[in-house]
Amino acid sequence: MADVISTPTNEPVALRLIDREFLIACPPEERDGLLEAASFLDRKMRELRAHAKTPGFDRLAVLAAISITHEYLRLQKHSGNSDNNTAEPGIADGLATLRRKLEAAMDAQLR
Repeated sequence: MADVISTPTNEPVALRLIDREFLIACPPEERDGLLEAASFLDRKMRELRAHAKTPGFDRLAVLAAISITHEYLRLQKHSGNSDNNTAEPGIADGLATLRRKLEAAMDAQLR
């Protein structure tokens, strides 16, 4: 059974990461982006699981987060936006929102 993280104006969206389902609430206009991000994360976690010695879900999630963050920072530095304050506001805001949603989902799973 999945936990739902929601606010009054948001709708729950079912996300599947490896073998776990998460219901994360988001505004309808963000649904497609959230599904795309979850699909990307699922692929990254599956890729890491294929090479991990201890492929526990929490470990895979942390390794995926580190890997994705590393890729993002490398791309940001390569594009000349090494300072978070100069990064595109839309990207930074979107990543912050996604990070909060993922942290809330992980907190709910650990309870």
